[in-house]
Parts: sequence; structure tokens; C-alpha cells
Amino acid sequence: MHSEIWTRLSEMRDAGALMEIDALVWDVCNTPAERVIWDSREQYLQGCQPGSQIVAGMGDRICGYLGFKPPTPLPSNGHVYELNIAVHPDYQGCGVGHRLMDAIKAVATERGIRKLSLRVLSSNAGAMAFYRSCGFTEQGRLVDEFYLNGQYVDDVLMWRKV
Repeated sequence: MHSEIWTRLSEMRDAGALMEIDALVWDVCNTPAERVIWDSREQYLQGCQPGSQIVAGMGDRICGYLGFKPPTPLPSNGHVYELNIAVHPDYQGCGVGHRLMDAIKAVATERGIRKLSLRVLSSNAGAMAFYRSCGFTEQGRLVDEFYLNGQYVDDVLMWRKV
């Protein structure tokens, strides 16, 4: 099924599908932020501008996305992309996440990016295993950074070279 997955940079027309994925994926188990509910397509596009994500799909359906941006506006930090990824629950385990990671490595290489980084909750063992399978390693840990579902959770910082 991996060969049937396509990727491309996000476009304005993707907003509805990406908003749906956000509503289905993000919850207290995988993000310390309040659940993302976009008020409108326009609000979504202001926060997630076209071209700031790679989308993956099968056929005519968008199945997931990977957002990327420099972690700060500093020129000295411009060689790094900070990532966030979400895959529609119906397509998790089908290779969409790996295809997105392959795509960001290609985009990063083209743009001269040397480092990819991300953050993941220590309680999200599945995500941590996925990131490790993509070549990410732990570069730091903010111990007991969040209090979620009645327990303290570490914020794990992970990275990989492009």
C-alpha cells in the first residue's frame, strides 16, 4: 500500500481535510495544548499557510500531513525545521507517516536544511517508537513538564540529521 501514497506541498484547497484530521487526531493523550478546533477555514489558513505542510494521500483523499517551520525567526537557526505530524486514524499503520518523513527529508535537502527536530510526550509510546523508526533520537527531556490526565508527563525533544 506504501506505493499508492502520494505527497505534495499543501494548497488552499486542502484546508477542510486538514482541519478534519486535526479534529480527529489531537487530544490530551498526544498534545498538552487544548484540542484544536478551528473556527473557520480562514483562521486555519492564517495559522497553516499553504506550502507550510506536506500532505499525503491515497487516491483523492488526504490521509495526513507534516508541518514544518524554522523553530525561531533567527537566521542562525534557519538550518533547522521543527516538525509536527498527524495521520488520519483510518490510515495509521499504512505507511503514510513514513512517506511523509521521506518527503520532508527531500524538501529539507533541497532547501539546505541540516536538522529536523520535534517534541513528543513521553506518555505517547507509539509516537516515540515511530520517530525512532524514522531515525530520530532523543536530544533532551523536560521532566514533568505537563500535568495531563492526572499524571506528570515529560516533553521529549527528538532530532535527526537530514
